[in-house]
Amino acid sequence: MAHSIDEAVSIIHKHTHNFLPKVGIILGSGLASVAEQIENPVAIPFQAFGIETGSVFGHASLLVMGTLQQVPVLCLKGRLHLYEGTPFETVRTLIRIVKQLGVHTLIVTGAAGSLREDMVPGDIMVINDHLNFMPINPLVGPNDESIGPRFLSMREAYNPGLIDTFKAVGSRLQISLKQGVYLSLLGPSYETAAEIRAFRTLGADAVGMSVVPEVIVARHCDMRVLGVAAITNLAEGLSKEVLSHEATVEQGKLASLKMSKLIANFIKDIGPNRV
Repeated sequence: MAHSIDEAVSIIHKHTHNFLPKVGIILGSGLASVAEQIENPVAIPFQAFGIETGSVFGHASLLVMGTLQQVPVLCLKGRLHLYEGTPFETVRTLIRIVKQLGVHTLIVTGAAGSLREDMVPGDIMVINDHLNFMPINPLVGPNDESIGPRFLSMREAYNPGLIDTFKAVGSRLQISLKQGVYLSLLGPSYETAAEIRAFRTLGADAVGMSVVPEVIVARHCDMRVLGVAAITNLAEGLSKEVLSHEATVEQGKLASLKMSKLIANFIKDIGPNRV
């Protein structure tokens, strides 16, 4: 890494005049419009504080800070994916920077394929648990006990109280929400029909190529996590559609209209005193 976490935080503070965010938001494919709601935004490229830039279309590699519903927020407009060759260390460092900047509640979003016939493109799924099929855990390596324990419990990795609040927001806005288990894979190839059949047997409801590494690191440094997936397609074998990233981004943009309303109202409900 070009900078230590302390150095990166110091650089960011120079851009933001020591702004202290309380809620963090990570935006998945096609969901960048959520960041457009942020008031008085300050955008900082990842490279400015020593984090490499991603290469995937639909991910801008920007850290944006400002206020949303009068709550100070930090938004990662675009994420880094392991299938790009990004090392786990970089993802781990980025999330720890977010924590050190002051974030205590992290909203992790991502585009996902549905493994259920009753969950279709455009739907929003609240993640209540996950299956990690990534090739390695992001906490592998020396552990810093000042950040978190060597052996991390993943009980209630997705905070039940935050889930209940988000579902209540959906009900109030009359936006139907699904709920289920997210399964993460390395990618970048999509799954085979045989793999999808196997994952359904294991209890997965949606599949994607992100989310889980960030959630593990966030929980290790004691952030509360809400996970939300935008359903952009039916998984292989459940429709005749040929899967593509372009279609994922377009469907993500449609889902982002719902996501923008949900996240803004969720942040308003938890408020500056509950984060």
